[in-house]
Amino acid sequence: MKTAQEQGYIGNPAQLVTLRRVTVDEGRARGTQIIEVVTAGGLSMDILPDAGLDIGQCRYKGVNMSWMSKNGYDSPAVISPHETEFLHTFPGGLLYTCGLRSAGPANRDGEEWHPLHGRYHSLQAQHISTDVDDEAITIKGTIRETALFGHALEVKRTIRIPVQGASVTVEDKVTNLTPQPEEYMQIYHCNFGYPLLSEQARLVLPEERETIPRTEFAKTGLGRECTFDEPIPGEEERVFFQKMRREFWARLENPTLGVAVTMTWSGGTLPIFAQWRSMAHGDYVLGLEPANCYIMGRSAERVNGTLPVLGAFESVRNTVTITFKED
Repeated sequence: MKTAQEQGYIGNPAQLVTLRRVTVDEGRARGTQIIEVVTAGGLSMDILPDAGLDIGQCRYKGVNMSWMSKNGYDSPAVISPHETEFLHTFPGGLLYTCGLRSAGPANRDGEEWHPLHGRYHSLQAQHISTDVDDEAITIKGTIRETALFGHALEVKRTIRIPVQGASVTVEDKVTNLTPQPEEYMQIYHCNFGYPLLSEQARLVLPEERETIPRTEFAKTGLGRECTFDEPIPGEEERVFFQKMRREFWARLENPTLGVAVTMTWSGGTLPIFAQWRSMAHGDYVLGLEPANCYIMGRSAERVNGTLPVLGAFESVRNTVTITFKED
């Protein structure tokens, strides 16, 4: 099939698709690099090289889909993995990767301190390449978490976005680059917000699953975990673990808005699915989070017998796809 350019409808591909690098020049985000992507299918998003090629703001046909925290983007000089700074710098965004050596609460594991949700998001990508052809936009980069006399974990991330579509696939090859086994944890913290998320929205999950509330307060929301409320001042967050049996997908629908988003992921490598539901006024968010752990922190996960291990020079591949469409 001939392309629009070959048929003479356009003379410049930029009429249908955008792939460009910009740098923020004001405010607390000054110095932040962004790879802006816009597709002919109506999807636009920010890819963040300074934050491990995570994904920030995302819109579909001009309407916001992702959640941004009160903090928003920060300069890479400010982003810190320290526990005391996380709540002041956590930006939200469509994808915030947690790990690579711990995820969940800050904790001390032996002699080593691990900050809340790990250090991944404070790591800058290198060897970044971008490309656009008739089929897809492709962005690649390498992220390394290392220590002298210690670990060396590498993520080779590939992001693919169809030129004519409205989906994004993130594929990570995670490798232990040492001759010793290395314990690792990883969460793909995908965050959705208003107006996609509202009291009119509903979450659809596979029927064959077990729902496990993380806290006593979360337990009070059993039976309502797939529906949403209006913003509630001071509302405590709820987290549910959804243990899928065979199918690994989730669908967030908003009939009033006429938009739905479907997530699929590699259940063999990301067998645990966490659902973060905050109806708090001003912190109104749904997090859908494929993971390889129970988000307990490295030391507690080891005690629980659920801390994943990569063998010497072993690799694992994780894939997450998010698709938007009119419903």
